[in-house]
Amino acid sequence: MVFFHVNQREILNQSISKLNGDVNVSFEFFPPRTNEMKKILWQSILQLSSLKPKFVSVTQGVNPEDCQFTYNVIKDIKNNTKLEVAPHLTCINNTCEELHMIAQKYWSNGIRHIVALRGDSFKNKKNARIYASDLVYLLKKIGDFDISVAAYPEVHPEAKSAQADLINLKRKFDNGANRAITQFFFDIDSYLRFRDRCLAIGIESEIIPGILPILNFKQVQKFASFTNVKIPNWMKIMFQGLDNPEICKMIGASIAIEMVKILSYEGVKNFHFYTMNRYDISYAICHTLGIK
Repeated sequence: MVFFHVNQREILNQSISKLNGDVNVSFEFFPPRTNEMKKILWQSILQLSSLKPKFVSVTQGVNPEDCQFTYNVIKDIKNNTKLEVAPHLTCINNTCEELHMIAQKYWSNGIRHIVALRGDSFKNKKNARIYASDLVYLLKKIGDFDISVAAYPEVHPEAKSAQADLINLKRKFDNGANRAITQFFFDIDSYLRFRDRCLAIGIESEIIPGILPILNFKQVQKFASFTNVKIPNWMKIMFQGLDNPEICKMIGASIAIEMVKILSYEGVKNFHFYTMNRYDISYAICHTLGIK
């Protein structure tokens, strides 16, 4: 068993070495609410921009006014860097008229890439019957946006079934989406099975794996509890009894690097990193991939 493990690791390492940096990465950030968080965000943007990401995205919160926070960060990144920027745009908390105005504003300001999402439910939602597929359709009516959408290898928590969730994803592509970015996951087999099921239903566009480097395991467990993401038992054991944040980050980096190695071996050439506005682990993973 030891020799088998060593041989498998050697195969993965050889696969990585053959990439020669022939992969694309993108990074997700969220709008800072304090001056200190703004400094941390910009430190991460500047560090990760040296890796020449395909694009960077900025999330949008659940409250209607959060769209302005996202717009401000997008505008700052566009004005101060050469990065392609992609704002998240959610439809559940905006009317169709508001969505049209927001999208037109982005288009008029040279923003061509949108991450189109339904958004999280909350009690004051305005558009309970409008979905991401409808938003994709609306965006394409305004301009030829490059549109990314969300995909869920372990099924959206509100989906009636895995098949219904897959059909909904196909609807997004049928309406004009260009690619999907997955919810974070740790069970690689779930992603690979999902990718196969997408092909079987006629989805040939790219399904980019979303990678969440673990900075805080308790926080990740909380995220996973309401996103239907499985936390494998082996991972729970690895973090059991650990309170030192730096050691947790080291383990988190190791897990993410192994995931990227295996996914690269399986033919994945594009990765989207949920940075949590921190650059160190994402940078380390990219360095391992040969992106420098």
